[in-house]
Amino acid sequence: MQSYTFFSYFLEMAQQLNIFSVVLRVCLSVVLAAIIGCERSSKRHSAGLRTFILVSLAGTMAMLLDQYWLEQTGSSFPVITAAAVIGGAMVSGNSILFSSRSQIKGLTTSAALWGCGLLGVAAGAGCYALTFAAFLALLICLSLFPAFEKYLKDQSNHFEIHLELKHRGDLQNFIATIRNLGIQVADIESNPAYLHSGLSVYTVSLTVNSPELKQYKKHSEIIDALRSVDCVSHIEELL
Repeated sequence: MQSYTFFSYFLEMAQQLNIFSVVLRVCLSVVLAAIIGCERSSKRHSAGLRTFILVSLAGTMAMLLDQYWLEQTGSSFPVITAAAVIGGAMVSGNSILFSSRSQIKGLTTSAALWGCGLLGVAAGAGCYALTFAAFLALLICLSLFPAFEKYLKDQSNHFEIHLELKHRGDLQNFIATIRNLGIQVADIESNPAYLHSGLSVYTVSLTVNSPELKQYKKHSEIIDALRSVDCVSHIEELL
């Protein structure tokens, strides 16, 4: 009975706006965001530990300030939270990068940053169940789903490779070789990042047409076979 009373008192204090609840919400926001940030940092993404903590903490502070504002003025419109959500969306949007092939990169990290900002808002509002549910969903999406996503991509008949040839004149021979294997060239671009390096570097989009390759060969096995072609200096799949 005493433990139940203590738990009820703890929940009551956590829901009210006081020093205890403020410290609890800030600590919760920082710890959960740090876990997500560590996951991103471990995969060498540009937005890592500190970025995720700061975005989540900003959302928490915005919600706490709004709650204080509503309590002191009796207003019914949360001014600061709306601005914080917009600002968080801008920060996450600015983390989107474009590669040398004008492809969008950083979408996952951008979405995670925005989600982490809203996680901070939920923590600041004292919505603890929502905070933990959002945290678990974000962590599962970032840490567990990539393996499943990689499996789906490996089952696809379409993939891209980074190709380095020994000589510029070898491109025609390479294309003829892969066509004989039952692989179609969907697109090929000279990589401008290596334009003045003396290397013959291309980004090639491939489509597997051969029924045998579709049924038995993974992308890694196809690339290993192409690596043995005489004119190829280096080849790898673009993920």
